Amino acid sequence: MISRPGLSLPDRSLHSSSAMPSRKKPSKRRAKKNAIPLPSAGDWRSTDEQEILRRVQRARDEKHSVVSLRDDHPVFSSFEVSSPSGMAYQVEIRGLADRAFSCTCPDFRTAGLGTCKHVEATLLWLKRRRKGDFRVAQKSCSPFIDLVPDGDGLRIERNLDALPGALRPLFGDDGRILTDPEAVLPRLRRSEKIRVSQDVGPFLENRRRAIERRQLRRDYETGVVEGRHPEHVTLHPLYPYQREGMLHLAFGERALLADEMGLGKTIQAVAACALLHHLGKAQRVLVVTPASLKTEWEEQINKFTTLSHQLVFGPRSARLKYYADRNPPFFTIVNYEQVVSDSLDINEHLRPDIVVLDEAQRIKNWATKTAQAVKRLQSRYAFVLTGTPIENRIDELYSIVDFLDPSLLGPLFRFNRAFYQLDEKGRPENYKNLAALRERVRPVLLRRRKHHVETELPDRTDRNHFVKLTRAMRSEYDEVKQQATQLVQRSLKRPLTKDESELLMILLGMMRMICDSPSVIKNRDCQDCPKLDELARILDEALEDPDVKVIVFSEWEGMLRKVRDLADRQGIGYAWHTGSVPQQKRRGEILAFRNDPNCRLFLSTDSGGVGLNLQNASVVINCDLPWNPARLEQRIARAWRKHQTRPVTVINLVAEDTLEHQMLGTLANKMNLAEGVLDGSDESLSRTKLKRGRNANLARLRQFLGTPPSGKPGARKSPPADPALHFAERAQDALGDALIHCQEAMLPGDAEPVLLTVLRDPARSAAVEELHRETEWRGGVPRLHILDRATWSALQQLADSGLITFNTRATRHLTGDAPPEPKRPVLTPEQLQRIADLKAFAAKKEKVAKLLIESDLAEEAEPHRKAAEKALEEAAGIERGESAS
Repeated sequence: MISRPGLSLPDRSLHSSSAMPSRKKPSKRRAKKNAIPLPSAGDWRSTDEQEILRRVQRARDEKHSVVSLRDDHPVFSSFEVSSPSGMAYQVEIRGLADRAFSCTCPDFRTAGLGTCKHVEATLLWLKRRRKGDFRVAQKSCSPFIDLVPDGDGLRIERNLDALPGALRPLFGDDGRILTDPEAVLPRLRRSEKIRVSQDVGPFLENRRRAIERRQLRRDYETGVVEGRHPEHVTLHPLYPYQREGMLHLAFGERALLADEMGLGKTIQAVAACALLHHLGKAQRVLVVTPASLKTEWEEQINKFTTLSHQLVFGPRSARLKYYADRNPPFFTIVNYEQVVSDSLDINEHLRPDIVVLDEAQRIKNWATKTAQAVKRLQSRYAFVLTGTPIENRIDELYSIVDFLDPSLLGPLFRFNRAFYQLDEKGRPENYKNLAALRERVRPVLLRRRKHHVETELPDRTDRNHFVKLTRAMRSEYDEVKQQATQLVQRSLKRPLTKDESELLMILLGMMRMICDSPSVIKNRDCQDCPKLDELARILDEALEDPDVKVIVFSEWEGMLRKVRDLADRQGIGYAWHTGSVPQQKRRGEILAFRNDPNCRLFLSTDSGGVGLNLQNASVVINCDLPWNPARLEQRIARAWRKHQTRPVTVINLVAEDTLEHQMLGTLANKMNLAEGVLDGSDESLSRTKLKRGRNANLARLRQFLGTPPSGKPGARKSPPADPALHFAERAQDALGDALIHCQEAMLPGDAEPVLLTVLRDPARSAAVEELHRETEWRGGVPRLHILDRATWSALQQLADSGLITFNTRATRHLTGDAPPEPKRPVLTPEQLQRIADLKAFAAKKEKVAKLLIESDLAEEAEPHRKAAEKALEEAAGIERGESAS
């Protein structure tokens, strides 16, 4: 609640042609004339005053029903306001001059504007129905002594001097209650002069809950020490970090658990629910999860608890019977699609104490029906589980946190102003204040990475295998690419229509399919599939070990059918997990892969990319890359997770010189954003740039498709200010994970630096050399040295052992992973003594030079200064291992 003294609204804000009784409907011309000028929908630069005007406009345009709820004053009173949607809210008018209002609607609670459309509709109604009283009220203040929330207490808003003498000692000079508000509130309510605001009730309820949470946690942890409560409420003990996650959820009340995939978020949520059940705070839990994970939840509940559960299936009529059960099981497990139509029935009949959202990135877009339906669910406790709260943009985190506590990040217009840089048209062009965003969500967010808590987790190796398109595939790819390019070029002249934008997305999807095989697209005859040949070679090597199992992912079921045919020809057992497999049958496929030693492959679309525990696999092969890194990591985390005992190898099959190849750089940028906001990595934040909506997407597509940017023909760009960094950044964009790091090294006695580039795949050397030739260097062209990862690792090991040293006078890290600091060589006692003698000699020479300079004998001082420099240079050389004496 915010008072806004001094805010001057146009007088027309209190007149509504639609609300005033009239025999004629106002003309369109008149309505347009009376409309309040507001920023366009795409302009995010709105001020608080403009946002208030938006609500005034809605009050004018919509028909609200207003009814007075009190008869002690015509204006300074409470009113029930019904919206056209049928929802009813209570509005409180405490002051007109200082705009002291209150409303029970969500917008009033979160926007921080001190008003909403229901308040403005009430003002319109009062001015029309209570004209005289309204004029008087505008010039006077409320006769009541209003008690309102203020920070962590209650205070008198006005008329403090009118307090009865017996009550005055309860308040300080600033009007705040000096004692426990709960203790004195009954006495204050009995006073006829004091009116308790409708905001006091919710304030006290939130205060009671916060106190209860603290006391409950203190009692539980003390009880564990004293033996009154069990340390583990689950059948199997939790790891320390999992127990921390359980406490975060259970005593955070509405909390976000964003642990990296594979750390056991499901187990922690089950444990938190069991703990609240043990403490008598929960009897009903609603678990909302992707359909493919319902049986996974059932398994984890059975494994870790003895609590009852039910999986909801069937048509709507059957689902309603589950919700209406008078004695339901503790856990009720539904999928997101069911909640879209069932949310209100769940609130009315099931009335869960806890709502758990698994894979909560499903509500990352607040405009979808799924997100809106989920946010209608009502419960005291809410646990949100997702390893990827940010997949593409920070708006996704906003939508998820909005479900937990809308007041934490505030209304969207404030969020946009706080964390986006806006251009001259009010559109987002970059991020800002991301470190502040990280601090804002810290109270509800708990996130741990595998390398923080899983020291025993086996190694993971990532490899990109680049394959070339066949001539026939390249022909089909170029044909579709030409059509996409024409649309992108058209977008330079005018915005694309909806149909054109949809066609462009279809063409991009077709290009990605062709990277697998043209036959993935219906009615395409070309069966070429070099990725399948590469996959066959990988499987031959991997499956030589009889204990190795492999997960194969593809976004396209047509590609998986090719892999399935390969497995049939070679007699390899496999499990089939795609969207076409009914939910009830997917469990059988999963169990076969886990338990049957002859079932070596798990073939899955992204329906199996979340939530499944497949630690018996140690190789993950991605036949194609998804658009965002979160989905890629979700796939990998099916195997690289808790209880994995073998090193995990991840292999990405990438079609060379295609749209798929270019996606590697996009994936890296999105990963930087998530790491910076969620993991506290300021370095990642500094690398994060916003890809701006349609224009940014089209610019990226022009880059992907090789379309020249708009501009004057023959215009020549100036050379980059830092050519080496420019080269390295282009290499990073082009190669993605294939580039390990790039550095600039300065050698003793050589003015020109050397560029050292380390690649995971030496087959990409030609691309790096081409970028080196294309770069416009200032002055001399630096030499380029390309090493593969094995050679670079061998050199590092030799340097660590002291057998070789890197003879550089300075290095500059340009991009990729920063190389480890070189270890200093182990020096002999003789070398250490020589260093000490040289430094002592240099100190004496410097002292002599200084005395000669102070005596105006600079020329005589020069030989001594040079001798000191030479001695120090020799000492430094010995320290670097460049000299044996």
